[in-house]
Amino acid sequence: MKVIIIGCTHAGTVAATEILKNHPETDLTIYERTDNFSFLSCGISLYLEGKVNKLEDMFYSSPQELRDMGATVHDQHDVLKVDAKSHTIQVANMKTGEVFNDAYDKLIMTTGSSVMVPPLYGIDNTRVLLCKNYQQAQEIYQAAQKFHNIAIIGAGYAGVEFAEALSGTGHHVTLFQARSQVLNNYVDDQMSDWAVQQLQAHGVDVHLGTEVSAFTGDDNADQITIETNHGNFKTEIALVSTGFTPNTDLLAGQVKIEHHGSFLTNRFLQTTNPDIYAAGDCCMVRFNPTGTPAYTPLASVAIRQGMLVAHNIFDHTHPYIGTQASSALSLYDHALATTGLTLKHALKRGIEADSVTFDGTWRPDYMPSTDRLTIVLVYDKKSRRVLGAQFLSKHDITQSANAISVAIQNNNTIDDLAFVDMLFQPNFDYPFNYVNQVAQLAINQEAAAGRTQPNFTAPGYEKPDQKL
Repeated sequence: MKVIIIGCTHAGTVAATEILKNHPETDLTIYERTDNFSFLSCGISLYLEGKVNKLEDMFYSSPQELRDMGATVHDQHDVLKVDAKSHTIQVANMKTGEVFNDAYDKLIMTTGSSVMVPPLYGIDNTRVLLCKNYQQAQEIYQAAQKFHNIAIIGAGYAGVEFAEALSGTGHHVTLFQARSQVLNNYVDDQMSDWAVQQLQAHGVDVHLGTEVSAFTGDDNADQITIETNHGNFKTEIALVSTGFTPNTDLLAGQVKIEHHGSFLTNRFLQTTNPDIYAAGDCCMVRFNPTGTPAYTPLASVAIRQGMLVAHNIFDHTHPYIGTQASSALSLYDHALATTGLTLKHALKRGIEADSVTFDGTWRPDYMPSTDRLTIVLVYDKKSRRVLGAQFLSKHDITQSANAISVAIQNNNTIDDLAFVDMLFQPNFDYPFNYVNQVAQLAINQEAAAGRTQPNFTAPGYEKPDQKL
């Protein structure tokens, strides 16, 4: 079978590796615009901060590695057109200008995403930089070596991480966020307020509810002006980190595309054309807390989908089970981890949701040391299903977000989570783990509101004989 993969960052790299490992007889061809594969953009902030010595260490594969496995690899080749009816593509060699055609039996679209570039005046100024790929990371690093005053537009995960990294290397950082909070897709106001306080305590000027409208100034000037709804600001460099948009233009009008612009796929990651599959940032995913499609451009999602699609092009044996969009960041020696829905987003979706907050420590006070721990647990008051959680501590509690992720995946309730079997040892936690405790707080809150636990029988449980 002739398989073509277009795009080779995360999903494409994993799909290629898995195909060649399990089906080495496959005639596999890869087309990629750049000269590098598998760049972990999450490493840009680590590199700026000096925690990663070489940007090149953020690659986990290469064109040559996939050639050695048996793939035909065309890096620095741009796919110009896909004809789904004839199963052909048109390609341009970016080094020579040669244009040629190729044919496929199965096509895997792993074209990824691009930085969402807002339609702002002056966005093409040489002092305005984007933040995603390897080449852009190099430009940001070189600019950070040269300039002291840096503005960041957008306060999602990437924007906040860039702010922390650059504030820790002696830069004066100004962070602009159009919304009223930072990390708005991942945390509620309480965690956002904490993050803002940390950024400000480390010298970052945070401007919430501040919408950037233009960048003005000559390319050769010492500074540029950032125009906003709250006045003008001067800076030397501006980094735009305002989210991502899927790269799906090649199949426009040939397969169904969701209104946000990403490919619609079934649970086997097959598009509406039976011979075309999609994985990674270019396609929609099932967001399990709501059971509806969502656009979730995360590397963790992409690599899982890449592995699954590598099997499903041969036989539909590996359905995608969806995502909770679990994620984490390290912010000034604190660990912040999230999974599922925030309360604000749950209510916005019409879910009758509520939340509780655990504020304590991760292990007993009689131990030589411990740290404060805050957990926000979001749940559905009607079904009592767990919908999401946010964890914050100086201690590394990030794996607890994975535990909640599994609970959401399995439709577990606060009643399940309150008494799920978890280890106890004073070095690590309490007799009731803090995950149990926050769920017990939710049960108490529901009882106080007159909403008691419904009667149920756990699967596989048999009621004891009353005579015994």
